[in-house]
Amino acid sequence: MSLTTTGELVTGAHAARTAVAAFNIITLEHVEAVIAGAETAGAPVVLQISENAVRFRRGRPLPLARAAVTAAERAAVPVALHLDHVQDDRLLVQAADAGFSSVMYDASRLPYAENLAATRSAVDRAHGQGLWIEGELGEIGGKGAHAPGARTDPVEARAFVADSGVDALAVAIGSVHAMTTRTATLDHHLLERLAAALDVPLVLHGSSGVPDHELRAAVAGGIAKVNIGTALNQALTGAIREHLDAHPDAVDPRTYLSAGREAMARTVEHILTGVGLTPA
Repeated sequence: MSLTTTGELVTGAHAARTAVAAFNIITLEHVEAVIAGAETAGAPVVLQISENAVRFRRGRPLPLARAAVTAAERAAVPVALHLDHVQDDRLLVQAADAGFSSVMYDASRLPYAENLAATRSAVDRAHGQGLWIEGELGEIGGKGAHAPGARTDPVEARAFVADSGVDALAVAIGSVHAMTTRTATLDHHLLERLAAALDVPLVLHGSSGVPDHELRAAVAGGIAKVNIGTALNQALTGAIREHLDAHPDAVDPRTYLSAGREAMARTVEHILTGVGLTPA
């Protein structure tokens, strides 16, 4: 139990034709909520800190990462720590010392050849530090996610994985980052082709906007890591708003942060059980 590695969780899920959920964390309340929800559900989880979250923490990954590691070491379920959506090589080289077991290097904004070259370089650095590494091919976030050519091509993906050496690949099959409604429809036929073409685990970003039944189908179709971020922030913000509306004179942050933490924990539990990401 307790602290483990992302590679162990995701490769194990991939072999078992299931998936592990990875939740993006920003505050200590996120950390505590994700672990509490996972413990209630009896499921392993990955705690993810994105480059944007590091920027919010004034460019210092260590305080939140160390807090996450300490909480994971005391958890009743396996918990791993992952550095998400890294574009800055200066952050990449800090990952291992900060306690991360894995990193997602995101050069997907670049043309294919440049993405490949940047990711190959990142893979060499990450593997040199003993890190498991995820790459991305296709356009998952933003207005262009449904544009022609934005989705991951299986032939390109096979070459990209072979030439880059990534341990897992984030694929674009219809999900979009930062959705606040769960209305996304995934391209399951494309996912089937990607799963047939690739031997590495596949990752679905932008899962907050994907309904439970679509996520269950994606896991059955080959997704081994499901990333969730916005759903936690919706739960946190909604609970805080509700508490402050009901208690307009409240000034003690422990009261409204407790409400937010509990709401996030319930969201984690719902996703893990609703999508079937709990051990059989």
